[in-house]
Amino acid sequence: MKKLLFAGIALGAAMAFAAPASAQVKVGVGGPITGPNATFGAQLKNGADQWAADVNAAGGILGQKVELSVGDDASKPEQGVSVANKFISDGVKWVIGHFNSGVSIPASEQYAEGGIIQISPASTNPKFTDRGLWNTFRTCGRDDQQGTVAGEYIVKNLKGKKIGIVHDKTPYGKGLADETQKAMNKGGVKEVIYEGINPGEKDYSALVSKLKAANVDILYYGGLHTEAGLLVRQMRDQGMKTVLFSGDGITDKEFWTIAGPGAAGTLMTFGPDPRKNPAATKVVEAFKAKGIDPEGYVLYSYAAGQVLQQAAEATKSLDPKKIAEYAHSGKTFNTVLGPLAFDKKGDLTKLDYVLYVWKDGGYSEM
Repeated sequence: MKKLLFAGIALGAAMAFAAPASAQVKVGVGGPITGPNATFGAQLKNGADQWAADVNAAGGILGQKVELSVGDDASKPEQGVSVANKFISDGVKWVIGHFNSGVSIPASEQYAEGGIIQISPASTNPKFTDRGLWNTFRTCGRDDQQGTVAGEYIVKNLKGKKIGIVHDKTPYGKGLADETQKAMNKGGVKEVIYEGINPGEKDYSALVSKLKAANVDILYYGGLHTEAGLLVRQMRDQGMKTVLFSGDGITDKEFWTIAGPGAAGTLMTFGPDPRKNPAATKVVEAFKAKGIDPEGYVLYSYAAGQVLQQAAEATKSLDPKKIAEYAHSGKTFNTVLGPLAFDKKGDLTKLDYVLYVWKDGGYSEM
């Protein structure tokens, strides 16, 4: 992991006249580069790579070149802590990552002690920012927001259906499932089954048999795309027409590859598709020219870099604490996700979750 530090490029920023970048801004990118969630690690890395390339082409940040260092946490908390310690020892001061909430939470404590600001493009568990650390931010929403949207949709549109809830026992998966359950129960809908599974297993036939016996019409799943895809496939193998409903953990085309055509009709909550945001047009074109679909969290990662860059330029400093103080002040950042502002905890002041449906190998807003 080379030393480097990174900051985000504001779209259309007047950097063309800047002198060639020198020195280095040390930026770490932490995520699951290997393991079952590697597809999401690739999303974070692709977003950061394009951001850094755009920044450097425009002259760098405060005249310094951005060089990225990638740390593979393999979606394991202990490995995430090791990545954090490696970044600290390498002199990294800014981090984009991690993906999993269960990794971001323990890693953030190391970053806080090591003087590193962390912006996660994807960690949605409320605890990540609720602890009041000085250094934690996210360009995505929170599970209590996402779960409320899902639960209220169930109450409004699926009240007569039998609802099952399954989660993967992780801070993200269980947290999202519990928030959905809370909103659903508040609206008068009670689940007929609530179960936890162990991620990484391949055979969920025993659980599927339970779901079948309970005549589950809608299965709400809190977890990631691999297990979600297997559940769909194995439900279809048992002749079930149950519709899967999940969150942002299945926002990758690999979900469809695993699940098969039986994934058609799957419901999903996620933020408004940034690929359709006018502010992202040029960046989306750059990705497509490379044969990359900036789906899922690609643009959320790019936006994290933009926030860091704009805060550094506004404060005329690369110091993480000055950047964090500026970001906490409620100032607006112009990003590929549109205008973003943060509250005192590091959460976005506004992010609207919307409903998507899967069809023909991809997802689109309902």
